[in-house]
Amino acid sequence: MPLSRTLSMSSLPGLEDWEDEFDLENTVLFEVAWEVANKVGGIYTVLQTKAKVTGDEWGDNYYLVGPYTEQGVRTQVELLEPPTPALKRTLDSMNSKGCKVYFGRWLIEGGPLVVLLDVGASAWALERWKGELWDTCNIGVPWYDREANDAVLFGFLTTWFLGEFLAQNEEKPHVVAHFHEWLAGIGLCLCRARRLPVATIFTTHATLLGRYLCAGAVDFYNNLENFNVDKEAGERQIYHRYCMERAAAHCAHIFTTVSQITAIEAQHLLKRKPDIVTPNGLNVKKFSAMHEFQNLHAQSKARIQEFVRGHFYGHLDFNLDKTLYFFIAGRYEFSNKGADVFLEALARLNYLLRVNGSEQTVVAFFIMPARTNNFNVETLKGQAVRKQLWDTANTVKEKFGRKLYESLLVGSLPDMNKMLDKEDFTMMKRAIFATQRQSFPPVCTHNMLDDSSDPILTTIRRIGLFNSSADRVKVIFHPEFLSSTSPLLPVDYEEFVRGCHLGVFPSYYEPWGYTPAECTVMGIPSISTNLSGFGCFMEEHIADPSAYGIYILDRRFRSLDDSCSQLTSFLYSFCQQSRRQRIIQRNRTERLSDLLDWKYLGRYYMSARHMALAKAFPEHFTYEPHEADATQGYRYRRPPRPGATSAPPSGRAAMALFRNPTPHPEPALGSAAPSPPPHTPALLAPLWESPTLRNHNANLRFGPL
Repeated sequence: MPLSRTLSMSSLPGLEDWEDEFDLENTVLFEVAWEVANKVGGIYTVLQTKAKVTGDEWGDNYYLVGPYTEQGVRTQVELLEPPTPALKRTLDSMNSKGCKVYFGRWLIEGGPLVVLLDVGASAWALERWKGELWDTCNIGVPWYDREANDAVLFGFLTTWFLGEFLAQNEEKPHVVAHFHEWLAGIGLCLCRARRLPVATIFTTHATLLGRYLCAGAVDFYNNLENFNVDKEAGERQIYHRYCMERAAAHCAHIFTTVSQITAIEAQHLLKRKPDIVTPNGLNVKKFSAMHEFQNLHAQSKARIQEFVRGHFYGHLDFNLDKTLYFFIAGRYEFSNKGADVFLEALARLNYLLRVNGSEQTVVAFFIMPARTNNFNVETLKGQAVRKQLWDTANTVKEKFGRKLYESLLVGSLPDMNKMLDKEDFTMMKRAIFATQRQSFPPVCTHNMLDDSSDPILTTIRRIGLFNSSADRVKVIFHPEFLSSTSPLLPVDYEEFVRGCHLGVFPSYYEPWGYTPAECTVMGIPSISTNLSGFGCFMEEHIADPSAYGIYILDRRFRSLDDSCSQLTSFLYSFCQQSRRQRIIQRNRTERLSDLLDWKYLGRYYMSARHMALAKAFPEHFTYEPHEADATQGYRYRRPPRPGATSAPPSGRAAMALFRNPTPHPEPALGSAAPSPPPHTPALLAPLWESPTLRNHNANLRFGPL
């Protein structure tokens, strides 16, 4: 009997259960972003995964507006004729006046319609538009900031398009324009300045100033109220960008952020409290049987093991069946993404594993694109040696099998001394000699342009993780996006994640965090922080996240050194689990995927659009503010202790337990650190209860980060 996996729409906190939806017959939604069919960062993932849910809601009244890029159109967009006369007249009018506007279908799930504006073709109007921006909004843009200049061009073209669409449309529809990030914000400001009848929404996925401040080793969250935002932005030469972002936030009818932690940040840095938080989701595809994603994990792990065999040739003195694969991935922001904390914790983990004589080996991957020259020759050689050994083994195996077959045909047992001849032994000896090398396996798979100053490599030199035979923790830095066509590690990102055992994302600045969310959907445990949107979201909705494979690292109330110690405890306790315990945990992690599905999280975006329509067109739309009380929402219960029956955290029986959850308020900034969960299952008990860590705690100091 299949398990029930549905969640109640009204179970999400703060969302009312609408019986009568707004009539969208004469309402059009335009979603404007720089990353429409143009992969730059995380907003691309938001738009790509949300397109189907939004398209199901709005149908043919949903359009995405983005920049025209030759690469994006060639690989992701099918150019089409506009489906409506009004839209065709709009595009023809703009094209006749010196613009280049393209229309098509984005070739992703849901197939949304897209309007692409050629920014470069309109550069002739840049100076005039920058002057108009100064006259209208008092925002000056320097000539040398190409990204900001592109934002000006894109903003004016977007406003031109929306105004032309309204003028050409005889039905006078109600238009909702949803702008993502500061790069699209100029269009929103101009829509309000020109008084276009458009309901506007602005979503910030991360504040500009917040990202810059956190990257500069500032005690960010304890000083949010004290920053002189104009001074800080000016010193970092991003004042004009900051003005664009702040103006868009204040001009929008509805202002949203992707997480509660970013809402607090925006309130202090952008000086406006968000109207609603719109968490990011994913398209969740369920398997018909629980064991299917476990089989995918085994298949993907085998691909990673093949790479490890080649990379560590000559030093493969550890058991691959007792090897765990950890990884961190994302934009190369050394401190913001927590790579500094992860490396320090790996050094301490290496010490613990060696002191306790553990047979476990950990291979930690750093997947962070950086500037490189080419592949490391030694890394390429390792894969070539592995393939040569495989060919040699197959050749000997075929000869052995043929002789064995002939002996059995004549009805006699083979003479084992004659099964292999001298040529076979010579071939095998040559293969063995080829695997010998004196140097350690390389830490980096590529040749870096700035090897001497690269943050990851310099930290590895300081902590001494050089992939020696004595180390129980091995490090591999892969400074390039993963690809199934790579000669080194021929797997795509999704397959790689499925093959790993644990994702580690100890970010200091992470407004949402798609990487741990993707791990959860694929049933891979992960470590996040209480400074990431994902971590806070999981703490709010799950009674005991660690029991479901979601470890929340405290980077908000602990010192950097204490956070490293806590991360070390998470990693060490994970290494202590048996294979069966890891399988049980992966099953639990995969059950949380419903919580991250756009089918449910899309309701927050729906609510934001309804709020904007009611605010911009009060005579046609109404919206009743809804306050969630303590009995609303749900929280996943703690799973049973070992030996008890493991019930799914969904279905009618489980949902009955969520109707009266225990209040779980988020601690205020500056309050005392929360205590560890009092009822953590023994299976996944934190290491602060372990005498092993207490005995060695005094030795876990490797100097300041």
